[in-house]
Amino acid sequence: MLQPDQLISVVVPVYNERDNVGPLTDELIPVLRELPQRSEVIFVDDGSRDGTAAVLDRLAVEVPEISVVRLRRNFGKAEALMAGFTVAEGEILITIDGDLQDDPREIPRMLAELDKGFDLVCGWKYNRQDPASKRLPSKVFNGVTRRVSGVPLHDLNCGFKVYRSEVVDALALAGDQYRYIPVLAVHEGFSVGELPVNHRPREHGSTKYGFERYLRGFLDLLTITFLGRYRHRPMHLFGGLGVAAVLLGLLISAYLTVLKLLGHSIGNRPLLLLGVLLILVGMQFLTIGLVSEMIQRYHLRPRSEEAASRVKEIIGRPTDRVA
Repeated sequence: MLQPDQLISVVVPVYNERDNVGPLTDELIPVLRELPQRSEVIFVDDGSRDGTAAVLDRLAVEVPEISVVRLRRNFGKAEALMAGFTVAEGEILITIDGDLQDDPREIPRMLAELDKGFDLVCGWKYNRQDPASKRLPSKVFNGVTRRVSGVPLHDLNCGFKVYRSEVVDALALAGDQYRYIPVLAVHEGFSVGELPVNHRPREHGSTKYGFERYLRGFLDLLTITFLGRYRHRPMHLFGGLGVAAVLLGLLISAYLTVLKLLGHSIGNRPLLLLGVLLILVGMQFLTIGLVSEMIQRYHLRPRSEEAASRVKEIIGRPTDRVA
């Protein structure tokens, strides 16, 4: 159950959204002030070059709930989210895009859905207000991701989400993997829900993503699937492939040995090269599996520390000013 004394942190990653951050603040702050919980809003400026920084500086001075995290350059949305999560202090976190397409008035509904026992609630842009060139590839992307990951959500890529802090603490995002936050959460054992939300057309600025993001997204899906299934047991994947390749190579070699004993020539048979190649490749897979097991047992540098190292400055800490 959500408690009145809890803090809600809203993380808003922005990149070149000068004309949107002001109107978004005008919509967002009244909604948050009507909630029984305290709130803070963290704008993460991901290296904007269009004057967004100046607008955010002014908002941080005028609005006590707002803090600004400024990254040293444009690192991408995943790194911006991780930087915002590192700074956020709330027990409940909300992510919302800075392009005004997500409706802040949906926040109370999403919090109510989270209060039903979910750890993460994802928005579903049921009536998506984007051109067909974005909607159709997105449908394919979501369909493939549902099939491969087994997570039955309609809109995994929606940036409008509500989290419990435990989910955020377990996340380690890189590249474009922010699209698969629900999949990562499920892999960590968290319960994930979905809620249809109002989606609005973009009025200012332009989208920051092109068609190439779907290729990157597919590669990230392979990575997420591998990490989810074999992160703690890489030898099960590489070892299985290695054993299968070695056994097949040995069977081919045994067959050729029998032919040789029967007086047949095998030196010019492609099957001989295939048998040897399978044995060598199988041994390489087994070696990779062993090395992966060794690496997996070391504690790598936490992603939160890496995200924090990319922050250039933090302007204002609203939890120090808001009662």
